[in-house]
Amino acid sequence: MKHRMGCVAYPNGDDCIAMVKTLLVMAGWFGCVVAGFGGERPNVVFFLADDVSQEDVGCYGHPTVETPNINALAEDGLRFDNGVLTISSCSPSRCSIITGRYPHNTGAPELHTKLPEGQVLFPKLLKEAGYYTALSGKHHMGDWASTAFDRVSRGRGPGKEEDWVEVVRERPKDRPFFFWFASTDAHRDWQTSGEVRKYRPEEVVVPPYLIDGPGTRKDLTGYYHEISRFDHYVGAVVAELERQGVMDDTVIIVTADNGRPFPRAKTRLYDCGIKPPMIWRFPGRIRAGVTMSLASSIDISATVLELAGVEADERIQGVSLVPVFADHEAVVREVAFAEHNWHVFPNHERMVRFGDWLYIRNNLPDQRNLCVEAYDGLAGKELWQAQKDGSLTDVQRNVFRNPCPDEELYQVGRDPHQLNNVVGNPENLAVLKKARRLLGDWTEQTGDTIPKVMTTATAKAPGDQGPKPKMIRGEMPGAAAGAETIKHKGPLTL
Repeated sequence: MKHRMGCVAYPNGDDCIAMVKTLLVMAGWFGCVVAGFGGERPNVVFFLADDVSQEDVGCYGHPTVETPNINALAEDGLRFDNGVLTISSCSPSRCSIITGRYPHNTGAPELHTKLPEGQVLFPKLLKEAGYYTALSGKHHMGDWASTAFDRVSRGRGPGKEEDWVEVVRERPKDRPFFFWFASTDAHRDWQTSGEVRKYRPEEVVVPPYLIDGPGTRKDLTGYYHEISRFDHYVGAVVAELERQGVMDDTVIIVTADNGRPFPRAKTRLYDCGIKPPMIWRFPGRIRAGVTMSLASSIDISATVLELAGVEADERIQGVSLVPVFADHEAVVREVAFAEHNWHVFPNHERMVRFGDWLYIRNNLPDQRNLCVEAYDGLAGKELWQAQKDGSLTDVQRNVFRNPCPDEELYQVGRDPHQLNNVVGNPENLAVLKKARRLLGDWTEQTGDTIPKVMTTATAKAPGDQGPKPKMIRGEMPGAAAGAETIKHKGPLTL
């Protein structure tokens, strides 16, 4: 059933004209009572995986990980190969997506911080426009974010996905819906279950910056299993939408909050940390194929609102991807930005991506650029042991460097793992100057700042004993500039 504004969406027997006028006053969306994209109000299902890199999904070319349901959505929909996140860290990434704002502009830019009351929430705008909204699974955004949803469930099962179909079945049938389905797959610690097969160590693909040893290989099998379990439940929801006859009236989005939970990936600004899968499906409205057009996770908000015919709040810093849906060569942004803030360890890295280039500025170079995943799991233990033994390769030494490079520049087409920092090559000087200028403009326009008092906590090396580290919350990035209230989108073009 397709939903239109008026009596179909609100069959309460009242006079339609009077009711629409009342809704205009109550919801405050003057000028928004227009039909959605193409004259209809589509349903929207947003699938959010936990800690999954783009390269680890079947439709992006992984030779082992089985994701048949996501692959089918990509086959019928549009696969973004240059979709990037604004941060590779759980809660601040989710807060950035739901607000359509950069992490330092949300007031919740660090791990385990909660969105302040009053921040814009794009599902709340949908709810106020008549959508039934529900969140099931991992939340991690705080109480204010819950106000965007008619129903909030923490989910069931090892991946928090087992009630997704139930949510779809129990929805009101007279309203368009928006579902935020967020799994805990593939977050550590691994939990295996019977929905999908288990992988063998000899099947895995070990990235060159990890140790190709038995521990790392076993570690990756658990990660692969949880990706496939996420895919299984994506397929279960799709099957229920098809059973109800609403699949082709529904926009499907599949992405992740950050990259794989392994050293040098999660929290970091390389592709394995900052590039998630990003797939959109809406038959007849989104032309199937693959696009190289640059997209940011903050663009999800503006895009969904345009598809629904709901005016975007002026605080949303993302831009709509709708032009790319018809023309895969269309460009809605030429630059994308990301940040790395405190995530167990203090950090302040910033990234800009444009064309074939990725530039990273590290504002705290005089420390190891570690993440908690360098401590957790078998892969981290093997890496630490190799460091102790002195057997690390240069690229495997990345997480242990002290000091770190204060600038990094990579030509990603030639260097997909970002292993060769070409910042010092004289022939790249023009590109380097452009990257510095873009990042400088973004910093000023969006009010990014380096905290004078950093959030701190310590982490223990593998095998260390002792009490749990104490965290001391410091000043937030952007707080000194009042970034929570800034509306500027930052640079979009070169």
